[in-house]
Amino acid sequence: MSIAYCHISHIKRLLQQEEGVIHKDWGGRLPVALVYPNTYYTGMSSLAVHVLYRLFNQQRDIVCERIFHRLGTRAQESEPPLSLESQRPLRQFSLVAFTVSYELDYFYIVEILRRAGIPLPAAQRDETWPLLIAGGPAVSANPEPLTDIMDAFAIGEAEALLPSLLEVLPEACRSDRLQALHLLAGLPGIYVPRLGNAPVRRVWQRDLNDYPAATQIYTAYTEFGDRGLIEIGRGCWRGCRFCLAGFIYRPARHVDLEVVLEAAHRVQRYRDKIGLVSAAASDHPQIDQLVTELRRMGLKIAVSSLRIDSLSETLIRALAESDIQTLTIAPEAGSQRLRQLINKPQDDARLLEVASLAARYHFPQLKMYFMIGHPGETDADMEAIVDLLLAVRARFPRHIVINATPYVPKPHTPFQWVAMTPVDLLARRIAYLEKRLQPLGVTVRSDSPAWAEVEGVLARGDRRLGAALISMERVSLREWKHALKRTGLSAQEYLRARSYDEALPWSVVYSGVTRAFLAREMQRAREIMVQTMPNEMGERLS
Repeated sequence: MSIAYCHISHIKRLLQQEEGVIHKDWGGRLPVALVYPNTYYTGMSSLAVHVLYRLFNQQRDIVCERIFHRLGTRAQESEPPLSLESQRPLRQFSLVAFTVSYELDYFYIVEILRRAGIPLPAAQRDETWPLLIAGGPAVSANPEPLTDIMDAFAIGEAEALLPSLLEVLPEACRSDRLQALHLLAGLPGIYVPRLGNAPVRRVWQRDLNDYPAATQIYTAYTEFGDRGLIEIGRGCWRGCRFCLAGFIYRPARHVDLEVVLEAAHRVQRYRDKIGLVSAAASDHPQIDQLVTELRRMGLKIAVSSLRIDSLSETLIRALAESDIQTLTIAPEAGSQRLRQLINKPQDDARLLEVASLAARYHFPQLKMYFMIGHPGETDADMEAIVDLLLAVRARFPRHIVINATPYVPKPHTPFQWVAMTPVDLLARRIAYLEKRLQPLGVTVRSDSPAWAEVEGVLARGDRRLGAALISMERVSLREWKHALKRTGLSAQEYLRARSYDEALPWSVVYSGVTRAFLAREMQRAREIMVQTMPNEMGERLS
């Protein structure tokens, strides 16, 4: 039995488990491949995939089908990628639209295109090949590392970008490649590197009620297979200095209560649990009324991590009644000093109060998110995490998990100028937390510091990285280092601190937040560092 036959059989088995799939005849329609450059499991857990799939397929003259880097077994990675809905190869589509959430998925973009036989770099492709366009938070922040690969980038939010794009798409796909690029470059939010139409202003959807975002396709093979997802808010007004989403999704917007409840009725046909999606669900102005109404409908609810300063007992009770196994909060730093520096000033007393509430409502597990490697962080901040967990353990006797994630400085944030903490220091601090916390029965989880460094290079990279990505024969740390060396590049060139007057690669995008505002926020962080750790300022930020 051939690998190709197994691949198609596996696709058909996945389709049999899905509800809500849209099948369209290709006759007279423009075919669009919606590509998520990671696994099926990860991609179908992304609400963006569902939203884009629905928005494209709402157009009568478009047929949109999904493609993933990998569906299941690694044996399928050697096969040309096929769409799920009709099992067609990628090169048969007129438009290939990538939605890119994470920088590390850039490697899989290259693998997908190589397996499909689509030429790289973009300069080698004419109108006989599909148009390639990428969007999503990673490339909306900094598209430059992929400029050798993509024809265009969609900067901002799909609901605001697609109407004008869909108007010109049929003509663009009939035109020669240069004319197609000129058509795209004239649209709001579309960046065409070959034509240099920068800076491009990020576009955003002003009223989320016009396009309520919810799960379109239901399948058990996702992280959220037992629930339907509904977006209740986008963006955040808090201004945490490390947070990319808090700056590139401004301004904060909320979906009206009635619109969420209407979406919940649709979800209820398929699932009895609702996942409320937002940067901070507890910041929704009607969150208590919303969860009360959802519970009255007989629905269980789930949320991602919660802001403790807006977390109500009503919401905690609703989560407990929904049999949620884990209450998740995100202090991000152990000391009040460091939380103030990153502009997430959560109080220890409130953190401990939430831990007590988690115990009172019998949650089996409490999860806490921390970032390791913030600007201005010292070993004392690691000790502060240990002290905080000792106090939490005294109030919450059940299972505690902390995620100690290496911090990666991101574009369009106040920390876009700082150096990334070295890998060896990140590893040492994470190991210290493991050593100190495991005797307390606290599980410590972390991403790889080495891969976090790769993410750091790509996040603040320039277009020279495209040659390195294209040159890679496989995805591994060793091959990445070889690729940088082959192309005459150094990781430290991208991980270093930047001066305020330095030209930044990602300035091709205007996020809507001015450079002057970000610089003022960085200066406020510097002032806190000067007051609390003056001897380390020059070492970290010069």
